[in-house]
Parts: sequence; C-alpha cells; structure tokens
Amino acid sequence: MIKEIKYVFYLVSIFFFIFFCVKYYFSDDHIKKSYRSKENIDQKIKMYEKKITLLENNTNNIIEYPENNNNKKKKKYFFWNLINQND
Repeated sequence: MIKEIKYVFYLVSIFFFIFFCVKYYFSDDHIKKSYRSKENIDQKIKMYEKKITLLENNTNNIIEYPENNNNKKKKKYFFWNLINQND
C-alpha cells in the first residue's frame, strides 16, 4: 500500500513539474522577457562594435615561396624498398 502511494506521489510530482515548466515557458511574460534580453544583447553588440579599434594590416609579402626548379635531380623513394634496405 505504501509503495503504491509512493509511486502515485512520484507521478503527481513529475506531472506538476512538467506542467509548471511548460506553463512558464509558454507564458507571455517569459516570451516578452526573452525578446527584450535578445534585443539588449543586439544593442550591446552594436555598442561594443563601435568601440573596437581596427589594426593596420602589416602582413603583406610575408610568405616567401622557394623555387623548386633548381632541384630537378630528385631521387624517387619507394616505400617497400626503403623498408627492405638494411643500411
């Protein structure tokens, strides 16, 4: 008997928890607050965006590419031949 009452209490408490969560989530107050908070975040982003300083680009011609034309006599290596060598 006590076991059944305990199960009923658990089920009722879970039902009420889900009911109140859904009720709060879909309430007009919550929807208004969430919209306002999103709007505030957008305004803050725009405000901080104006304060950001832009740095000058000083990375022009940094990469130097080597010329591979000088090394035409490249030795071709084969994987299995390298394994079989006992040098």
